[in-house]
Amino acid sequence: MSDKTAFLAGGGEAARLIRERDWSDHPLGPPETWSSEFRTALSLVLNSPESMILAWGPDLHFFFNDTYSRLLGPRLAWATGERFDRVWADAWEQAQPIIADAFAGRTRRFEDLPWKLDTDRGAAQTWFTFSYSRVLDADGGIAGLFIFTNETTQRVVADAALKESQDNLEQALDEVRSLNATLEQRVEERTTERDLMWDTAPDLMLIIDFEGVFRRVNPAWTLLLGYEAEELVGHHVNEFVLAEDHAGTVEAYTEAAGGGLPRIVNRYRHKDGSTRWISWTAAPAGNLTYATGRDITLARERQAELEHAQEALRQSQKLEAVGQLTGGVAHDFNNLLTIIRSSVDFLRRPDLPEARKDRYLNAVSDTVERAAKLTGQLLAFARRQALKPEVFDVGRKVSAIAEMLDTVTGARVRVLTDVPRTPCFVRADLSQFETALINIAVNARDAMDGEGTLTLRLGCGAALPPIRGHAGSREAFAAVSLTDTGSGIRPEQLARIFEPFFTTKEIGKGTGLGLSQVFGFAKQSGGDVDVASTVGEGTTFTLYLPEVETEEEPARERGHEGDLAPLGTGQRILVVEDNIGVGQFATQILEDLGYRPTWAVNAEEALDRLGEDGRDFDLVFSDVVMPGMGGVELAKTLQGRMPRLPVVLASGYSHVLAQEGTHGFELLQKPYSAVQLGRILHQVLGLR
Repeated sequence: MSDKTAFLAGGGEAARLIRERDWSDHPLGPPETWSSEFRTALSLVLNSPESMILAWGPDLHFFFNDTYSRLLGPRLAWATGERFDRVWADAWEQAQPIIADAFAGRTRRFEDLPWKLDTDRGAAQTWFTFSYSRVLDADGGIAGLFIFTNETTQRVVADAALKESQDNLEQALDEVRSLNATLEQRVEERTTERDLMWDTAPDLMLIIDFEGVFRRVNPAWTLLLGYEAEELVGHHVNEFVLAEDHAGTVEAYTEAAGGGLPRIVNRYRHKDGSTRWISWTAAPAGNLTYATGRDITLARERQAELEHAQEALRQSQKLEAVGQLTGGVAHDFNNLLTIIRSSVDFLRRPDLPEARKDRYLNAVSDTVERAAKLTGQLLAFARRQALKPEVFDVGRKVSAIAEMLDTVTGARVRVLTDVPRTPCFVRADLSQFETALINIAVNARDAMDGEGTLTLRLGCGAALPPIRGHAGSREAFAAVSLTDTGSGIRPEQLARIFEPFFTTKEIGKGTGLGLSQVFGFAKQSGGDVDVASTVGEGTTFTLYLPEVETEEEPARERGHEGDLAPLGTGQRILVVEDNIGVGQFATQILEDLGYRPTWAVNAEEALDRLGEDGRDFDLVFSDVVMPGMGGVELAKTLQGRMPRLPVVLASGYSHVLAQEGTHGFELLQKPYSAVQLGRILHQVLGLR
């Protein structure tokens, strides 16, 4: 759906005033209903670098651009859209006949026309050059006026001053002719004044040639930089300027040689070795440049102190976030460990009934799954989850998830979808994508207190807008949005909703990790997530994922945890694991599954056991994070040396996997079960 206020783009502060004004009772109506002629004319005015007005309609409703706005003075806050005769009531008597001529087709231009106006400088006599021209609608009728304005007050005043000076000069010449005897005395007085200004000025003053050589300096150089005049005159400026600023200094006096009026800031070396920041204004005359420089060192130092304080504040905020994250992790994991430890204590009792034993075993298994999910959500937030990206039609998946959400959100929540028929492909981890949408949907259900409407929409080919200070992108993104009719999120909470363990729910009703998973998944997938909310009306989360132009890859079969683990038939497995407990447990599982495992504690030992061709083994099952050579490097080495030997990697977390992927090797996420291990070995070995 097109944006009917797009014509305001680039209009700056004047466009903002248009957007923020209440047009409901205005004769022109809201901007979305304005005619195309009006919008086009107004867009030209808003984007013009010249000072312009648009007077629209029979009542001459007043519009302007940023260049003109300074002339409005106290009128700026309310002038947008008001009648011309109200905005410039104090000038209407003078303006009305000019406007009438323009409406009659007599295009007029006025140069240096005097007006007494109340501008941003207060009430004052001003001069303007105006031109009025009609804006015709599609039927040839007069729709409004373009008014180009250019304030010429400074030039008129300067011309008047010049004329006055010329008159004074002529008078002075007459006086000189009649009083020739006093000429020398007057010249001496003027020279004394000039020299007095030169000698007493607190700012640096100099005369420099176009080669950058000092010709004359004032005494302020000694006060500010410690150099006597004879130490400077005849020397090149860059002998005293820091090396990093040489190029800019040369560019400045070269610009002056070409007739420019350069303004630069550079750093001079004080005679005592310290550094001074100097801000320069220069003007050429003849073959020399005259310049004045102000010491701004103190201002620069204060700016540096401010930036240092701001950086210290940012670091403090980071430490606060780390503390909150650490406390949240400790709290949640201690809860899970309490369940496991208590269950194990009961399982040690010899007289424990089988029914209770099964209950405690199930509690341990369920708690391990919850711990794995918690770890995955933390890694997703940190963008360190090892994703398994695949190409899929996001529209089909959104529709399928919407059907599933009926059971997640409850019967009183109505789930609607708005998905285009055209396929829209993305490449992302499908499981994480589904989890992200479910996490948002669960939050929406809670925000609606179990009753309301949840709408899922998909927009294809969308640009990524700037979000949270990050630059956007014009590349094509799939935009999946979920809009609820809930209570909304307060503005002060919006900035924190993606933080881990931050939640607006009551204790025990949320971990605060759901939205952090969404954030981490979006970022790690090359996209982002945005949120817009109005308290009392609802919230919209929009997940952006980069589109890809390719056919959908076949979906992978997903096994069920309740299935029995498939058994091996004596295949030889080399286990590479540096953790003793995990290594022993993995070899025991493999033996129970019907394999013949051999355990190596690091990649170097594994390479020794494999020998030249690895013929003694059917598969290598390796951890990723190990001292020395890691699992990915080992797998790539084996791929080059022994391409027939399959490798399966196992990891709970690896920055290498998170940043670079699995390099085509199968990956088993820790913690894994015997069923999951048996299934992936069956798949890789091609067993039936």
